[in-house]
Amino acid sequence: MILRELSILNYKNIRETTLCFSDKLNCFVGLNGQGKTNLLDAIYYLSFTKSAYNTIDSQNITHDADLAFIQGKYTFQHQSTNEFEVISCGIKRGLKKQFRRGKKEYHRLIDHIGLIPLVMVSPRDSELISEGSDERRKFMDGVISQYNRSYLEHITQYNALLKQRNALLKQFEDRPLDAPTDLFEVVEMQMVDHATYIFEQRTDFIQRFIPAFQEVYTVISGDNEQVTLEYTSQMQNRDLMESFARTRQRDLTIGWTTQGIHKDELDMQLNNYPLKRVGSQGQQKSFLLAMKLGQSIFLGKPILLLDDIFDKLDSERVKRIIQLVSSNRFGQIFITDTDRQHLTSIIQASPENSSIYYVENGYFST
Repeated sequence: MILRELSILNYKNIRETTLCFSDKLNCFVGLNGQGKTNLLDAIYYLSFTKSAYNTIDSQNITHDADLAFIQGKYTFQHQSTNEFEVISCGIKRGLKKQFRRGKKEYHRLIDHIGLIPLVMVSPRDSELISEGSDERRKFMDGVISQYNRSYLEHITQYNALLKQRNALLKQFEDRPLDAPTDLFEVVEMQMVDHATYIFEQRTDFIQRFIPAFQEVYTVISGDNEQVTLEYTSQMQNRDLMESFARTRQRDLTIGWTTQGIHKDELDMQLNNYPLKRVGSQGQQKSFLLAMKLGQSIFLGKPILLLDDIFDKLDSERVKRIIQLVSSNRFGQIFITDTDRQHLTSIIQASPENSSIYYVENGYFST
């Protein structure tokens, strides 16, 4: 998909704007806090029905306004620019948001995910390394959900059943001998069905994703380092239904479920050592960029949002990244930076198919 035009009203510090975009490079220059990231977040919102930074919708509305509105006009690759797919969202304080494709409102927001594939690279990606395994599972789930709509349904159902089992554990933690085995087994059998599908899809994804990830890292690093990803799951070496039964008494004691795919991990390694332990800031940043840019290649040219990606990188790695994202391996790109020089270098690689905006206090100018 190509985003041809974006209209925003009262979204964060962007009062009102309508911007038209190039189908390749769209650059935004400005100081920190001026609205560059908010623009990218509005584009993200139209793909995922939520903000990348604040999931409380009312807090994304400009402070003294009652409502916000975002609308994007899209075309498929090589489609006539006169044939638009219009996606819009209205947010009003105290009311349920309205998310529409054309004139038809979605009854379930989950049905929209995957229509407009998108990858966002931002400073917050550092949480993939610094935070717990939940962040790395979100990475896997986010990619898979964009090309496999059934997967998100399985994740949703599994999480609902996990919540139900944890509620049962809490209910009987003071009297574990009274816990109804048959009721637990009904919930657990359903969890196993969904967990099996999720495990198979995660395994398949990582096996197919690693080559794209390693290819990008090789380019960024100048082929000086070796990296890998390893997906680990309890389901690789045990029967989950038996695990639920074996650990049920312990789970009743502590009040939560210790077995299942919600414990899966994605191990990141640099030169056969844990990245978090041995990687410099530049190497960790390169690793994250390789994951996200590899994701873009894997998904087949989704919209790519690059927010302040050059920080903590030496000049050689910056040069290689600029060459990489300027290539035809990627589709439509939106990139922000405080340094015009970086963006000028990217534009020079494709001057006839690019645009640049200057951003100040929520206003955009060419």
